[in-house]
Amino acid sequence: MNALYHIADRVLNRPLMIHPDKLSLIASILDGRIGIDASSLVADEVGRHKKAAPAASQFVGQYDFIDRKNPAAGRKPYRTTADGIALISVLGSLVNRGAWIGAYSGLQSYEGLKFQISAAARDNDVRSIILDMDTPGGEAVGAFEVADVVREAAQTKEVVAIINGMAASAGYAIASGATRIITTSSGISGSIGVVMLHADYSKRLEKEGVKPTLIHAGARKVDGNPYTPLSTEVKGELQAEIDRFHDLFVASVAKGRPGMSEDAIRATEARTYIGADAVAVGLADAVGSFESVLAELTASAPARRLPPPAAALTFTAADIAAARAEGRAEGLQLSLTDAGLSAAMARIDAVMAFPEAQGRRQFALHLASQAAVPVDAMPALLRSVPTEADVLRAGGSPLGLVLETAGQRPSARKETL
Repeated sequence: MNALYHIADRVLNRPLMIHPDKLSLIASILDGRIGIDASSLVADEVGRHKKAAPAASQFVGQYDFIDRKNPAAGRKPYRTTADGIALISVLGSLVNRGAWIGAYSGLQSYEGLKFQISAAARDNDVRSIILDMDTPGGEAVGAFEVADVVREAAQTKEVVAIINGMAASAGYAIASGATRIITTSSGISGSIGVVMLHADYSKRLEKEGVKPTLIHAGARKVDGNPYTPLSTEVKGELQAEIDRFHDLFVASVAKGRPGMSEDAIRATEARTYIGADAVAVGLADAVGSFESVLAELTASAPARRLPPPAAALTFTAADIAAARAEGRAEGLQLSLTDAGLSAAMARIDAVMAFPEAQGRRQFALHLASQAAVPVDAMPALLRSVPTEADVLRAGGSPLGLVLETAGQRPSARKETL
């Protein structure tokens, strides 16, 4: 029974980013146990949800040691394949802090997801991350922070969100931060909306002869309490809170899905889309499967790490030193004199200092190596190509962009240098 009160505390009078069918299920479970009447909510196939949520796939990858030389350090908090792919499952209902409830209720915490994703992003043995998603969403508080962590990870490694069942509401907010979103043909995406459940069982208590009295300080202290009907004023303020979370939701999705404007995202009106329909409206990039994505990433060449996007990137002294070192290594191959090397390094410093070089480091280094290109022409040339993060998000290779722009074939690169 204590767990039911914990669940009620997570659900009642809280902004939720959850599929309405799941909300009706939760209310039906609480109905009659702690005084919640769920009869007015849309019915659902409750039976199929009552079983515990599935655990992460045990058929792909393994939990590797953090330090193979020191097994006592423990294992990584995610499964990995031999090819450097981290597998992180996003399953069941999502809560901000859910350690108290246990996996048997099908809950997963945002803090746990952030820890897993951040650890995988830092892991030198990991080159790609798969988010295996089957979730109806959950609490609004904490969801956008997970989406931020996913977007941050996607700046250095390819992150593929696979809608392997459902990624609705808060689940979709998290998926939207990935490099790519792949949906199965029956996968359910969207539900970009916010809902709040208020339980008013004052009449039930009145019928049972119970009259609660709330003794409080502060005129608004007991707004939204379940013992009295909502006033028009309180209902309006709760609606304003929901609208604010919806604004945050739309803005978060727009950050991760630049192909969709905020107006287009709002126009979905929190609808859900199945398979190819999600691709058609821009909520997903392609129809595939967990197996097809895994095979693609396994077959691909190791991904090069990318710098943060232009909006967040600042070049440090270490960045400039690395660029100068690369310039010196190339200069030695070309047998330049020390004076020539000094000039080349100064050119690198000048090019890398342009704001337009931020997020386009590989192309900037390429331009710096082209002595025939005037330095003052560099900003316009840099602006003419997408950032490395955009290239990766589109499924391309930043190195491939450099070679293509330079009119080179990858196989000819060594000869050209």
